[in-house]
Amino acid sequence: MARNTTFANHISVIVPVYNESGVINDTLDHLRRTSGQASVEIVVADGGPGHATLAAVTDGQAVRVKCPQGRGVQMNAGAAMATGDVFLFLHADTRLPEGWPGLVRGALVDNVRAGAFSLGFDSDRLSMRVVALFANLRTRIERLPYGDQAPFLAADLFREMGGFAGIPIMEDVDLFSRLRQRGERIALLRERVATSPRRYETDGVGRRVAANWWLRLRYGLGVSPHKLAGEYRPQAQTGGGEGR
Repeated sequence: MARNTTFANHISVIVPVYNESGVINDTLDHLRRTSGQASVEIVVADGGPGHATLAAVTDGQAVRVKCPQGRGVQMNAGAAMATGDVFLFLHADTRLPEGWPGLVRGALVDNVRAGAFSLGFDSDRLSMRVVALFANLRTRIERLPYGDQAPFLAADLFREMGGFAGIPIMEDVDLFSRLRQRGERIALLRERVATSPRRYETDGVGRRVAANWWLRLRYGLGVSPHKLAGEYRPQAQTGGGEGR
């Protein structure tokens, strides 16, 4: 797989997927509809068996990337083929707000080269609004957004950081921790994404919240991501929202 080393003035949206044939076209259609007149490149990085999600993609302009399984691995593979000057990483079950390219461009000013949206859920349940409230509070305190907040970075910064670490889980926290350590400012937009609550609905809100916090605590205490991944398997493995 050739590595792209040139950048054009557009945003590359990199979508890691695993068995997301049923939702991928809705995701890509929504991206196109909400991007307005902005120049946008969509890269779908499929780590699923037989790369079935790529076969389901009907967007003729989408860049298709076949790669091994693992969300960090897939996002790196997608970024290697992307041509934009900004990379935005999007879960297949997350929807960006209207006019998102302008919001991203507006955040990357005054030497700010990384950021993310606030978290929201595609649900009217009070419990999910409460989960989002506390998740966004945590993010603003720690300045460590999760992958389901559609994080974005200047492409040159992503290259400088060496991309995502080759770990099976917590690759988002690892990347933004490294950004903080080197003094990078991180923009946190008030505008929200709408991510699927499907993992909460499957596991139960209380149980999922407790599991997420326990996972993060143990990672912070130095437990190996490989050990954690064996106990925590995100919905659809790499393409769906983790529900954190």
